[in-house]
Amino acid sequence: MNATTRTLIAAALVLGIASGPAVAAHAAPAAAAPVSVGVAPPAVSTPPNAAALEKAIAGLGAQHKYATAALVRVGGKSGSWQGSSGVADIRSGRGAIEEARFRAGSVTKTFTAAVVLQLASEGRLDLDRPVQDYLPGLLPGFAPVKVRELLNYTSGLKSADGPGDTFEDEYAHRFDVVDPRALVSNAVAKGPEFDPGSKQRYSNIHYTVLGLLIEKVTGSTYEKAVENRIIKPLGLRHTSFPSRTQNRISGPHHHGYQRVKQADGSSSLVDVTEWNSSSNWAAGDLISTTADLQRFTMALFGGRVVPKAQLGEMFTVPDVLDAESGEHAVQTAGMKEFVLPDGTVAYGKTGSRHGYSTVIGGTRDLSRTLVYSVNSTDAKGRDMNPVTLGIVAAAFAK
Repeated sequence: MNATTRTLIAAALVLGIASGPAVAAHAAPAAAAPVSVGVAPPAVSTPPNAAALEKAIAGLGAQHKYATAALVRVGGKSGSWQGSSGVADIRSGRGAIEEARFRAGSVTKTFTAAVVLQLASEGRLDLDRPVQDYLPGLLPGFAPVKVRELLNYTSGLKSADGPGDTFEDEYAHRFDVVDPRALVSNAVAKGPEFDPGSKQRYSNIHYTVLGLLIEKVTGSTYEKAVENRIIKPLGLRHTSFPSRTQNRISGPHHHGYQRVKQADGSSSLVDVTEWNSSSNWAAGDLISTTADLQRFTMALFGGRVVPKAQLGEMFTVPDVLDAESGEHAVQTAGMKEFVLPDGTVAYGKTGSRHGYSTVIGGTRDLSRTLVYSVNSTDAKGRDMNPVTLGIVAAAFAK
């Protein structure tokens, strides 16, 4: 989280979130448990602020500048809150669907990292061993890159090229089917950006390589490995991966939209629901629901997905600088560290695909968790969407 975002969150906490039309919501408060002597107090001990959360997602729809819909689940030891707002699609005006499926984007990386760490716990992978030992010939011309350096984005690999730098470029190629090895070859041809382990730069390519690594070690497809190790054991019945050629979201879902400026200065919403996600693969093509992602988050933080000895990797930031900002790194293995204005430390993962913004996370002690899916109208913009910003501020308000 950069300084601007931290300042905006602080402002949101102080000033509150602008109100709007009705929001479908329900809360389930719980009494805070007494703190035992010698036991650290919970990071968040107050119940979810229902009023602030309702304001954060009020008024969404076709005419809203930043989002057409939102699904939010806040949980933790001091109570829970669930709410929805907006429309499932702007043509019919049908209301938001609480069980709607959506593209979870880079939240996929948390699942990928969990599988890699499971394999490490079983002795089938060594995090300190070069990935070149497992996938010989994949990274020609590179110094040894440890598996851990892929997990925490310190490998030095550069990003693969996409179809272009604008939404229009990407939209024109939205149905392209991309092979993950072609992406790796494209990235590797550029040579390393820096020595492995010396800096951090967040990008999808690290997790594309990890997807290939999972396939090599397990002898199955990446999708089957995640399904058999996480999705089925946790009962995530509405979580899935699209096939390589699948463009649609199966089952009930919200339409995603991108707001596009017109020549006359006005703007219109372009439906971006149907999109091939093969270029994101193990880094970003998961489809899920807020209920499933909340269950996954609780299980992950609670040590029921990755054994304790390896779980620490997901809460450990490498002691290096970010290659772009020059500030201290914030990415961990499959997640990110967030320090809120009041000093509360949270961990989680954001995900964005055109039309869809997602977050999973919470405090490490599970005293507060947050999962949301927001149909942002500029989901991949550089600035944080005010709606998602408001949700985060309200969810962690004390």
